[in-house]
Amino acid sequence: MYLILKTLISAIIIVVVSEIAKRYTWSAAIIVSLPLTSVLAFIWLYWDTKDAQKVIELSYSTIVMTLPSFVFFIILPLLLKFKQNFILSIIVSILSTAIVYAIFIIIIKKFNFNF
Repeated sequence: MYLILKTLISAIIIVVVSEIAKRYTWSAAIIVSLPLTSVLAFIWLYWDTKDAQKVIELSYSTIVMTLPSFVFFIILPLLLKFKQNFILSIIVSILSTAIVYAIFIIIIKKFNFNF
């Protein structure tokens, strides 16, 4: 039941934001730019484990791993501006982001960064 509740709360947030985006792009962008997923993950993690250290580690790791995600938000609008197909643009953006994540992780491991 708990897993279903977590799923429902998370899904409701996504649906609400997508509905707001249909009418108010900037309002939806503000909501999307909030770390809602992170906040929910922190809440669920703490609720499940009662371990603040795990939340701290997830928080720091999230900050670091946000950097490669910018690739997606740069490539997607560029491709769409150049009139590329939406599905192709999403796929290329996701693949590009995955490649940058892989490179980023290799760099982190190579230089023994601990976050």
